[in-house]
Amino acid sequence: MSIQSKHLLNSPSSLVLESLKGLCALNPQLALDSQNKIVYVKSNDRSKVALMCGGGSGHEPAHAGFVGQGILKGAVCGNIFASPNASQVRRGIDLVDNDKGRVPFLWPFTVIIVKNYTGDVLNFGLAKEQYAAQHPGKAQRLKFVIVGDDVAVGREQGKIVGRRGLAGTVLVYKIAGALAHRGGSLDEVYSMATWVASRIATIGVSLGHTHVPGTAPMTSDLSPSEIEIGLGIHNESGHSRLSPIPKLSELVSQLLDFLTSTLDPDRSFVPFKSKDNVVLLVNNLGGLSELELSGIVAEVRRELDARDFTTSRILSGTFMTSLNMPEGEKDAPRADLILSLLDDKPEVPGWKWASGAAPLPESKQSAPSMQTESSQSNVGRITVPDPKTFVESIKRAANALIKAEPEITRMDSIAGDGDCGLTLKAGSEGVLAKIDAGEISGDDLVRSIISISQVAEEVMGGTSGALYSIFFSGLAQGLQANAPKGGEVTGELWGKALTAALANLYTYTRARPPSRTLVDPLAAFIETFNDTKNNYREAATASAKAAEATKNLTAKAGRSAYVEGDRLKKEQVADPGAWGIKTILEHLVAA
Repeated sequence: MSIQSKHLLNSPSSLVLESLKGLCALNPQLALDSQNKIVYVKSNDRSKVALMCGGGSGHEPAHAGFVGQGILKGAVCGNIFASPNASQVRRGIDLVDNDKGRVPFLWPFTVIIVKNYTGDVLNFGLAKEQYAAQHPGKAQRLKFVIVGDDVAVGREQGKIVGRRGLAGTVLVYKIAGALAHRGGSLDEVYSMATWVASRIATIGVSLGHTHVPGTAPMTSDLSPSEIEIGLGIHNESGHSRLSPIPKLSELVSQLLDFLTSTLDPDRSFVPFKSKDNVVLLVNNLGGLSELELSGIVAEVRRELDARDFTTSRILSGTFMTSLNMPEGEKDAPRADLILSLLDDKPEVPGWKWASGAAPLPESKQSAPSMQTESSQSNVGRITVPDPKTFVESIKRAANALIKAEPEITRMDSIAGDGDCGLTLKAGSEGVLAKIDAGEISGDDLVRSIISISQVAEEVMGGTSGALYSIFFSGLAQGLQANAPKGGEVTGELWGKALTAALANLYTYTRARPPSRTLVDPLAAFIETFNDTKNNYREAATASAKAAEATKNLTAKAGRSAYVEGDRLKKEQVADPGAWGIKTILEHLVAA
């Protein structure tokens, strides 16, 4: 599977420094040591404990995005995925320390927090020891905290290197930083940091690997149908792979087993038990949409409720990334006294908004149900000559649209926003469901047409849904306005009703043929149907020709109007909406 390898930058070598300059532009309380890639708070209150962190870049907003009042006082940044060296870290301690104007009782206290990666531990540890050796009076004023929260690596496998540091590290930053901001002592802040670090469990799941700017394009050894559980934030291999990709509910259940199960002594790092209060952090490692992330939040919350945990807080967003890796992580640290520290509002761009309250039961956040069915008591009853054939025709057209979804989606990914195929598929599935429910039948044509209109409105949605719904609403009106005395539809009635429906549609869209929209084949069908005295096959042929002709038209309306016209003509891409109309009309009558 290919990996997204495009980046917006001036050069790979300058990317980290330019990013730090942008961060300082966002937050005027910060300053930057460009030579050493250190971001720190300019006016540091030396009466309070200072938290400092750092590591390789590429995980933004971690680490520099959390520098500011309320969390960190400084962050030392390495190159992408590479730890900063010890001299950079010593300079960072100097900047946080700041000798100028110091009196003994204001000597600062510093807690250094790092993720458990060998380079970070060695370089930050070396800097601490060198600093203490050079400043023996400060040796006891420097504390060192290593965070290893990954549960994908078991005790046996990680008995030498330990658990990797993942997104749970930012919870240590936040809680210990809030305590320091409140004026906590060095021992209090250090104890809080180690306490939180010992009670965090994190598991990641990835859809693919990440690409480092400046390196050659690469492919992932994950297939399109595979995901990897426990992949590290530097592309390290994970615990296991799953194929095919399971439903989210099944995946979340497996991940929570990793986090909370106490049955596996090799991987039970936190002694969770029923009724425990937990804080849930769902972290985006850089490649997930907000839409997917919120869906994950909902599913994890449901599963925690089912397991009888008490979710005290939920945090969600991009806290610690791996460039563009499409992955999510979940942390569930035990929480009680730490909640107020977690709720304190810092002045840093990296920390995401949180409610500061426990989530409510879903029942208390659901709108009351309401009756949406409108009265159709005044709708005139019209039948079709052969109800069974009528229903079979609709089924055939709906199934043809479902089958055509991939091709229509391909067209729309070039000519529009990529959703036309899925929208038409959803509408088709909705129509088939209405048939199964007995709401679409040839015994009551008008109510059947109204049902199709409702499906277009409620299931399809968007522009296509509105256009289809308006057209079918107009068709129902046209049928009733010209209803025959005998109550059975005729070809002439279809022609009049279709003409009325098209006129109704024109009230709400400026598109007129030729416009490279669904109007082109729809209008061609209706006009030919009337001109040939209700010859369906000739009308369908005319509609197909109009849809084909959109390949060579300049778009005047619809999403294609925003796409460069010559490209569409060069690639011979038909309008996806027009192709949908063609597909429907070609299959309403059996071959």
